[in-house]
Amino acid sequence: MKTIAFAWRYLWARPLGAALNVLLLGLGLASITFLLLVGHQLNQAFARDLAGIDVVVGAKGSPMQLILSGVLHVDVPPGNVPLQAVQALAKNPLVAQLIPISLGDSFQGFRIVGSSHDYPALYAATLAQGRLWDAPMQVVLGATAAAKLGAGLGQSFKGSHGLGGGGHVHGDSAYTVVGILAPSGSVLDRLILTDTASVWQTHEDSTALDAEDRRVMEEEREVTMALVRYTTPLAAVSFPRFVNTRTEMQAAAPAVEITRMLSLLGLGTDVLRAFAGVLLLTAGLSVFIALWSAVRERRGDLALLRMLGAPPSKVAALLLCEALWLGLLASVLGMLLGQGFAAALGWFLQLDNSLLIGGMVWPPALAVVPVLALAVSLGAALLPALGAYRTSVLELLQGR
Repeated sequence: MKTIAFAWRYLWARPLGAALNVLLLGLGLASITFLLLVGHQLNQAFARDLAGIDVVVGAKGSPMQLILSGVLHVDVPPGNVPLQAVQALAKNPLVAQLIPISLGDSFQGFRIVGSSHDYPALYAATLAQGRLWDAPMQVVLGATAAAKLGAGLGQSFKGSHGLGGGGHVHGDSAYTVVGILAPSGSVLDRLILTDTASVWQTHEDSTALDAEDRRVMEEEREVTMALVRYTTPLAAVSFPRFVNTRTEMQAAAPAVEITRMLSLLGLGTDVLRAFAGVLLLTAGLSVFIALWSAVRERRGDLALLRMLGAPPSKVAALLLCEALWLGLLASVLGMLLGQGFAAALGWFLQLDNSLLIGGMVWPPALAVVPVLALAVSLGAALLPALGAYRTSVLELLQGR
């Protein structure tokens, strides 16, 4: 215990140098922490939001855009597809379940999603208040949407055209809140759910000129996309090819597209990881220089310790404990900074109601951060500690 206390005092005998070493090492560890946290939360978000969805069918265009817009709701869809084509697809023997998704309107930045009761059931959503819709123009708010909008049961609002807000307001069609979902951490938290018929009614009421015009619109109804679950895993081989070649729609597998997106993001991750490595290397070199200089500057103290009976191992342990203190402080600083960076990213993404990232989470992989901190600090202290161990009392007294 005395060795640990002495090491603490020796570390802060030069406060500016100690603070610089802690900061350098902490910044490198913060970058590693940030990467681990964001990677963990993205994997959790993707696994949670893609669960139960084998393929997404929608308009021709970018498959990744189809996944981002229809599953994660962070992009605009490539277009709409005829309702009749989707209904025909639901009769395919390879399809166990088909959930229609209709997009196009929003309210104060939150997307209004037309679908069936199967959509909240897909995520095992539960109600905190009220009930699910049982008629057009009734909506159920996600937990985040309800909190930010300050909306409650029975309140009415009018949606606006477009997914980003600021579009034309559908003044003749008002939605009524009949339910609020309990927080689930899924994409449903930031959506406004309603029946598919609500989306059709909103647009038909504002554009139909007469009864004949409305009848034509009803015959030409569309949905934005459909979420499909297979009857058998073998359908993954033939069903997408059937949709892509035999229909005017396209099929995109969420697992494939998300893997491709993560591989595209890999370059930026590699750059940040390399930057963290450079910071750790610089911090290790700085610690080595500081401890090596400390051995030379503290010759008088080391000589006194040896004369008082301290063995060479105790002198070496003093330097190693000093390095351990530095690594411990840097690991705490690095993890706190990394958590702060991840929380800042989550706050930024939530400004546009995007992916849910942020918050204090502690995945098991985060244990590598203190291990890495101690490894770098101890590695930098080995040579100075070995030098102190091998130095004789006579040389210390002679100042050599």
